[in-house]
Formats: sequence, structure tokens, C-alpha cells
Amino acid sequence: MWELRSASFWRAIFAEFFATLFYVFFGLGASLRWAPGPLHVLQVALAFGLALATLVQAVGHISGAHVNPAVTFAFLVGSQMSLLRALCYMVAQLLGAVAGAAVLYSVTPAAVRGSLALNTLHPGVSVGQATIVEIFLTLQFVLCIFATYDERRNGRMGSVALAVGFSLTLGHLFGMYYTGAGMNPARSFAPAILTRNFTNHWVYWVGPVIGAGLGSLLYDFLLFPRLKSVSERLSILKGTRPSESNGQPEVTGEPVELKTQAL
Repeated sequence: MWELRSASFWRAIFAEFFATLFYVFFGLGASLRWAPGPLHVLQVALAFGLALATLVQAVGHISGAHVNPAVTFAFLVGSQMSLLRALCYMVAQLLGAVAGAAVLYSVTPAAVRGSLALNTLHPGVSVGQATIVEIFLTLQFVLCIFATYDERRNGRMGSVALAVGFSLTLGHLFGMYYTGAGMNPARSFAPAILTRNFTNHWVYWVGPVIGAGLGSLLYDFLLFPRLKSVSERLSILKGTRPSESNGQPEVTGEPVELKTQAL
């Protein structure tokens, strides 16, 4: 529980709340229909991707810029953060998402806000098919995040923020035709709770969580294994802070500091 007394811990929690608020505000805002006709998928995909890229650049060095409960779950599965930090991140992300959607709802004309870009399944897509699509969308997204955030890589090229943003954009370009491209339970939860419409809502939790977990296991245990003992992983999950007298480095469960580079 020492993390609760750490100022950096609370800054990270606020950063997740703040970032998710802005992510949902701009992403959902770009998804509203202001004029008759089909919604421009590229516009929505770029809005979500650029919003996340901006936020990774802005708060990545503070909290890791997860902005997504599924991403936080992936880092938890990979034993890269403590359970306490992960739970606090998820609560902050959900509250931030609802706050962002509420602000958007309040500033948008009633004739335009509609269902507030609520994620829905495309007609003809079953819940099973939708869940598989969400798994694949989130799997590629988490693999990109783990690869670009990985502090063990030498000579990382390009911009971490843009790489993550492009991965999210890719997911939207494909997934919007099937499920509306959830990939983020907080993004799906916010409009659902404001419009009180939870039809097939579980798909947007189960799919991303499974995809994120698989991505974490695939990267951290198969593609680029982290050589940690079981005791080390348990220490990180518990957020153990060993006494300085034992001469060992502290196990804090702090998020990886992002060292972004210019493209």
C-alpha cells in the first residue's frame, strides 16, 4: 500500500483520468453525424488514432498512457505493474471516459448527439463473430504497444506515439464495419451508460480483454520473453517495496517511462 502515499502514483492516476476524458471527448465527437449521409470511416479512425498519439506524447512519461482498461489488463498479465495500480488505472479510465462523454453530450445539440456514437454490431454480424473481431483488433493493438513501449529494445526507430496511434487507426479502419471498433471498454462504456443502452455490451469487454491478455502472453512469453522468476513477478504484482538495506533495487510496479523519438 506504499504506492498510495506516493505523489507520482496519484499523478499517474490523474493522468489516466485526464487522458481518457480527452480521448473519449475527441473520438466520440468526431464520430457524430452532423449531416445526412454515411459516416466517413477514415475521419473517425484518424480522430481516434491521432487523439491517442497526442495523449501518448503528452502523458506517456507520467502514467504510460494506457487510456484503456484492456491495455492496463495486458500490462497486469505481463507482471509489469502492481494489482493496486492496475485497479486504480481502470477506475480512473472509466470515470474519465464517462466524464468526457458527459461533456460532449452537454455541448452537442440534441439533434446531433443521437446515441453518442454508441458501439453497435453491424446487421448480420453475430455476437460470436463480433467477439472474435474485437479479440483480433485488440490483439494487434496490444502487440504494437508492448513492442513500442519495450525498454529492452535497442535502436527503437520512429515515434512511439505515432506507432500506437497508427495501430489504433488500423483497428478502426477494419473494425468499424463489424462492431464499430470498440478495442477499449472505457470508450464503449461511456456512451452506453449515458444512453442507457447495454445491448450486446459484454462483447466490448470480453473481446478486448481476451485480445489484450493474449497479446501480453504472446509478446512477453513467446515473441520476446521477459526473464523474470515467479517470485519477481509476484513482487511486482503485489507492489512490494523492499527495504533499502537489502541492497536490491526497488520493485515498484511503476509504468515504463516512454522515451519517444521524433519520426
